[in-house]
Amino acid sequence: IMSYTTQIDAAKKGIFTKQMADVLKEEKHITKEWLMDKVSQGKIAIPANKNHINIIGKGVGDGLLTKINVNLGVSEACNNMEMEIEKVKNAINLKADAIMDLSIFGDTRAFRRRLVEESPVMLGTVPMYDAVAKYGKNIKDMSVDDLFRVTEEHMEDGIDFLTIHAGLNRTCVERIQKNPRLTHIVSRGGSILYEWMLKNDKENPFYENYDRLLELCKKYDVTLSLGDGLRPGSIKDATDAPQIQELIILGELTKAAWAENVQVMIEGPGHVPLNEVVTNMQIQKKLCHGAPFYILGPVVTDIAPGYDHITSAIGGTLAATAGANFLCYVTPAEHLRLPDVHDVKEGLITARIAAHAADIANGIPGAIDWDHAMSKARRELDWEKMYKLAIDPEKAREYRKDTNDLEACSMCGDMCPMKRANDNNF
Repeated sequence: IMSYTTQIDAAKKGIFTKQMADVLKEEKHITKEWLMDKVSQGKIAIPANKNHINIIGKGVGDGLLTKINVNLGVSEACNNMEMEIEKVKNAINLKADAIMDLSIFGDTRAFRRRLVEESPVMLGTVPMYDAVAKYGKNIKDMSVDDLFRVTEEHMEDGIDFLTIHAGLNRTCVERIQKNPRLTHIVSRGGSILYEWMLKNDKENPFYENYDRLLELCKKYDVTLSLGDGLRPGSIKDATDAPQIQELIILGELTKAAWAENVQVMIEGPGHVPLNEVVTNMQIQKKLCHGAPFYILGPVVTDIAPGYDHITSAIGGTLAATAGANFLCYVTPAEHLRLPDVHDVKEGLITARIAAHAADIANGIPGAIDWDHAMSKARRELDWEKMYKLAIDPEKAREYRKDTNDLEACSMCGDMCPMKRANDNNF
């Protein structure tokens, strides 16, 4: 039996992995040969750590269904591990494709290991957060070995993709210093690295020791999610020089990773006005050589705290239609507090709607069949079928319950055009 190090390596050797078979089972419109070709090129990533035994493989990249990620995790202000596990279970039931653990307090490793045991969906983390929480040192005093020790710990525990801000190098630091921003650096991992670099007058350790990072990725088959430490935190800062400078570096790092058979995703903005969303997608795909694109939002206006699941769905739909492959959900709690269980559901359902709308627009075979089935059920006034087909059956049924079981909805009543058409055999 031939052995392989990573999904890319397997595809190049003609080995069809279990995770590839999982992707093929979900993405019924593609062929085995097409999938292996795209994986071998790095154009499709299948994050699947060798130590995440129960994972069901998911593909991220052009030509596939748009995927959705859910962020959660324990913080000092909300240190309730059981509530976070409840969010995990709910997210899986609501068909999230991935979960990112952004825990920054308490026994983060115990939570991470439990997450790996309980979750069949792909998992991501940002080791830089954990390094700060784990060592309790001043950021300046963290050593390169400290950072790599935590990074390997996450890989060893079974995390499938790691956000590493390897592209925020000295060139990017110079660029942001020469191009002041309204909201400076809003990435937590990016701001920590920026501070470390300035206070130590050294290069980004993940950039300087990128070969070391790639060796770890190969050891565990971890996908690098190259973080956008200089993503815009306001629409004022969108598509500026620091953001584009980092993207250029990320493109170079992508090619270096592919050369070592390491899978890569590129992370993207952020806050972007609607008229610049498509441009951002095109620039990313060009500069990063068609690598899978993972975006937060983008939020298209900064004035809607409490409604940022909507502002991000507007941006996310357009982005996924123009090249984004993986949407990180945004909840109503964004910019305000840690999301609760209800916020997680609202954010996830909203992101799934955005992804599905983009899949229809992108002509993914079969995507629109779901909509046609719903329309048929509406024509027939088949409420049970409508609930079954709804993206959120529970909410649909709840809204319907006060209609006293009218045949039609309570807005039209007997004037319902569907009912009249049915009654008169139109």
